[in-house]
Amino acid sequence: MWQQLPGIGAGALLHPSHRPVLRPSPAGCVARDVRGAGVTLRGWVCEPDPAGGSGIAAERARRTIVYLHGVADNRESAVGVIARFRPRGFRVVAYDSRAHGESGGDACTYGYYEKDDLRRVIDSLPAGPVVVIGTSLGAAVALQEAAGDPRVVAIVAAETFSDLRTVATERAPWFFTRGTIDRAFQLAERQAAFQVDDVSPVHAAARITVPVLLIHGAEDRDTPPAHSERVRAALRGQSQLILVPGAHHNESLSAAEIWRQIDEWIARAEERTD
Repeated sequence: MWQQLPGIGAGALLHPSHRPVLRPSPAGCVARDVRGAGVTLRGWVCEPDPAGGSGIAAERARRTIVYLHGVADNRESAVGVIARFRPRGFRVVAYDSRAHGESGGDACTYGYYEKDDLRRVIDSLPAGPVVVIGTSLGAAVALQEAAGDPRVVAIVAAETFSDLRTVATERAPWFFTRGTIDRAFQLAERQAAFQVDDVSPVHAAARITVPVLLIHGAEDRDTPPAHSERVRAALRGQSQLILVPGAHHNESLSAAEIWRQIDEWIARAEERTD
């Protein structure tokens, strides 16, 4: 039994629970496949609502919001973002991360390959500035990609982890010894052909110069707020961290007031690129 624990740990890391996509494409959206880094990604592309205004909508049609979901989730969690921003003249793109939803891929690598997937999704879009909104896994991927992609002009990162080794160690069952955890990481690296220590939003943050809005539940026990605090300390450009009182993991974006602040952050980022 004890000899099997590293394999169990590696499997849990690489193969999070799978949530199928059950919802049809929202109004104004079409399902589309994009070739990622060796995988096919399935997502929704939602063009701006033509009723969203004339001059402003036409200008904003150059701008895209890409939404990235969290671990064990899929693009269905983007429905609220689509409903909020598409009527305002934004293109909104949401897709299933590799090994999630309807996308291909055998393993989740928490940004090691996912950042390259995001880059290729952006490659497929019309030219123009991109704002990335990500939650948990998606926030970590957004930060890792933005470090090297000038097309990303702003990031909203909710509940990011600072680095994979730390968060996975914190989440390991209490009976996993340090040796068990280390062997689980080694197995995961061999099975998915990646390096755990290269998955580090906090290291990427030192190369990010665009505005970053970090949001974290003050009561998050799965990914404690210290992760976002470390990322903010490493950022070079304009940044803000909002700690949401009483919010646990996957709850920090629930309040209407938080979305008002996100709206203001994106509006200020737009002004910088006009």
